[in-house]
Amino acid sequence: MFTKSIVRDAGTSADDGHAGLRAWYERVLPEGSGYSRRVESDLPTRVHVLEKGAGPPMILLHGTGVAAGFFLPLLAELDGVRAIAPDLPGRGLSDPIDHPRRHFRTAAVGWLDRLLDVLGLEETVLLGHSAGGVWATWYALAHPERVGRVVLVGPPAFPGTRCPLPHRVLATPGLGRLAAGLVPPGRESVLRFAAVMGERATLVRHPDLIDLLVAMRRDPVAESAARDEIHALVSPLALLTPSGFRRRTRVRPDELGRLTMPTLLVWGRDEPLGGVAVARGVTDLIPSAKLAVLPGGHAPWLGQPAQTAVVILDFLR
Repeated sequence: MFTKSIVRDAGTSADDGHAGLRAWYERVLPEGSGYSRRVESDLPTRVHVLEKGAGPPMILLHGTGVAAGFFLPLLAELDGVRAIAPDLPGRGLSDPIDHPRRHFRTAAVGWLDRLLDVLGLEETVLLGHSAGGVWATWYALAHPERVGRVVLVGPPAFPGTRCPLPHRVLATPGLGRLAAGLVPPGRESVLRFAAVMGERATLVRHPDLIDLLVAMRRDPVAESAARDEIHALVSPLALLTPSGFRRRTRVRPDELGRLTMPTLLVWGRDEPLGGVAVARGVTDLIPSAKLAVLPGGHAPWLGQPAQTAVVILDFLR
């Protein structure tokens, strides 16, 4: 059973801009399985979360351009944990926050720290996919006492990884805005991007997720938040550099060496950000890390939801 939670009450929000996304959540979540509740907190904005199950808590952080609903195939397979997937700021149904480009890391860590306080979690497992993996790593480095374990699924900006071409283009001044205007949001543009990420064949099995990604592209609040994240992580000279990521937002080898909690890397065999050799190199840099290589590209649970869940749950035992 899923719980749709609104953390923090009313005030001004992005509700009007999120109308299409709200309709998607109401349509996709099973009838009668979800409800909204308000949790009093000191968060300045509202945060929407999907919550499922009971047991040790695990926060799932999604990547750029998607929302918590993108985890639904995986959430359906996760048993024995309290899985909490928030829509990150400005994405899904969560209100946006100010994400200054030069202080993006500080803002991300602060937002997540306050969310854990609101949820009453002194310690949790963090699972981060794509850019959400960067958020998870940043938080674990800043607050190791609050993170019991870390699961990283295809994280970018790690040693040896390469920024995908579409994000390099979007981060390039002038060219990015032109490209965005030339590619209208729709099913075909979503599937073309999925092909770049090695997941076209798996995404077509999830038509509801295609609809989610189209709704994200059509939502001005979500598009603005995704664009801010891309510009924070990706260099404006990305087309001319090997990795494409900004120096200040890359996760350095010495930082990975300070991730002392047990860490699992889940890597798609066809991961476009870097091959299995890159994954092994990252794993070797983390003191208590293990690597699981699964069929698929950047989001292995799209094609292998049960197998991905088993790997994660085995790691948590």
